[in-house]
Amino acid sequence: MTYEQILSKLTALCSRSEHCCHDIKEKLRRWEIDKTTSQKVIDYLKKEKYIDNSRYARFFVNDKVKFNKWGRRKVEQALRMKGIAEEDYEEALSSVEDADYESVLQPLLKSKMKSVKAKNDYEFRMKLIRFALGRGFSYEQITRSLDNLLANKE
Repeated sequence: MTYEQILSKLTALCSRSEHCCHDIKEKLRRWEIDKTTSQKVIDYLKKEKYIDNSRYARFFVNDKVKFNKWGRRKVEQALRMKGIAEEDYEEALSSVEDADYESVLQPLLKSKMKSVKAKNDYEFRMKLIRFALGRGFSYEQITRSLDNLLANKE
């Protein structure tokens, strides 16, 4: 594939949806494009604003919190794994209020409560906490939400 063909495909791809540098590098690696050409392509895409890690982070955070029901820690971990620098995603993560996370967490826990089998209240609570921790929510958010749910249940 020539440099022009690569650029054509990637500019079309990046015009349709947000991508980060990591996504593009991975795609170029799968296409078996040499590192020099890959870097040239990425530099061009950055310069022309086809890819922007901070813009990508804003969309990623919004998508994962609202639609995938992830907590801050899981979103942050995923962004790190994509090679997004902390300064590129910190503002996006900070824009999500604790109330937003809790509005996602409450229905998630309420739904999970229906399927949890436990021998006692302690085990029931611990299973819910482990579930929510795995989704990336903080312990404080989880206990606050659980306390509210269990208080309203009685």
